[in-house]
Amino acid sequence: MAENKSILVVGGGISGISVAVEAAEVGYEVCLVERNPYLGGRVAQLNKYFPKMCPPYCGLEINFRRIRPNTNIKFMTMSEVVKVEGGPGNFTVTIKTMPRYVNENCTACNKCAEACPAERVNSFNYGLDKTKAAYLAHPMAFPAKYVIDKSVCTGNCGQACKEACKYDAVELDMQPQTTQVKVGSIVYATGWKPYDMGRLDILGKGQIKNVISNVMMERLASPSGPTGGKILRPSDGKEAKNIAFVQCAGSRDENHLSQCSSICCMASIKQAFYLREQYPDDSKAEVFYIDLRTPGRYEKFLNKAQADPNITFTKGKVAKVMEDAATGDVTVEIEDVFGGGKKRSTVDMLVLATGMEPELPSAGGSAATLDEQGFAVGDLQKPGIYSAGVAKRPVDVVSSIQDATGTALKAIQSIVRS
Repeated sequence: MAENKSILVVGGGISGISVAVEAAEVGYEVCLVERNPYLGGRVAQLNKYFPKMCPPYCGLEINFRRIRPNTNIKFMTMSEVVKVEGGPGNFTVTIKTMPRYVNENCTACNKCAEACPAERVNSFNYGLDKTKAAYLAHPMAFPAKYVIDKSVCTGNCGQACKEACKYDAVELDMQPQTTQVKVGSIVYATGWKPYDMGRLDILGKGQIKNVISNVMMERLASPSGPTGGKILRPSDGKEAKNIAFVQCAGSRDENHLSQCSSICCMASIKQAFYLREQYPDDSKAEVFYIDLRTPGRYEKFLNKAQADPNITFTKGKVAKVMEDAATGDVTVEIEDVFGGGKKRSTVDMLVLATGMEPELPSAGGSAATLDEQGFAVGDLQKPGIYSAGVAKRPVDVVSSIQDATGTALKAIQSIVRS
């Protein structure tokens, strides 16, 4: 990469990808660094976008097609920035890449997974199922290349994968590699992670079997998810036709996340539609909220939900969540603001709209200025350092893409001024 004429993008989610392709297509070299073995970030784990209710790979695949032929983009998966030195126009960045144990010969034929004797918890499905230790993260993964999780291998069980691969793609002796790149500007697009349900005492601390997070609900509803798109309870596989959604689970709370996570109301309404579409005759969705925040064009999305008699909205704080050990049903007790007094509702499954917490770079890998919540402060960065999308503040997908386009321009301008 040409010194001082390139851009480093940290994070390969929708924001990072958007920054990379916009800058690369006007002639700037881009190094895109992603911690996961695939690009796409949290968006790849969604079932549908709101308000159009179309699959996320409509947009992601278009961007992957822009990346594939573009020689200005170098992307590094399973990689993290560990050190940043220098200043605008002349940053030296150290990147550590962890071994995939699968090389470029991989054709994604699945033979290694078929032979693999070990299993791992499937983080892509938020722990709702398991995969083999040799796995493709998801059917549409980019790059479409397997990875071996040696942390769950015992003895030399990886040998079975190696012997099953007729393309000689399995390399069990791969080692971590360190790379240095020189860039003119840096964009942090490190995204977010869902707030830990285990910290939510009143809401069951993640210990009630049929209480799940909204990101888990996305995977349950997805055709590529653990149930093939069927909305089933984790405890017993029963069809979940009566579901309650709790808003601000860990958000707008001085004991947890003080900020509003921006998208949670829209996400829960979208998921209520998932339920109603799958079981149109006898499903019911209840939404318990503090405030409904559906600004601008999203108001019509809310109005559509309110027009459905089987989707109800109750304003109030949840006071208690209880489990029926015999049936697995969940009872929610809520302070009903408009109805007055306490209200109890028993449902098949409870979905928590957990807050958005910034996904911070590894120690030493961030040169960004962060606010007290851990988001990269948009207007107070050092020269040559920028942030995009949810790394900056909680926003939806459309806003992330728009912000990323503007950030790409800022990164280019920084190089031109250097």
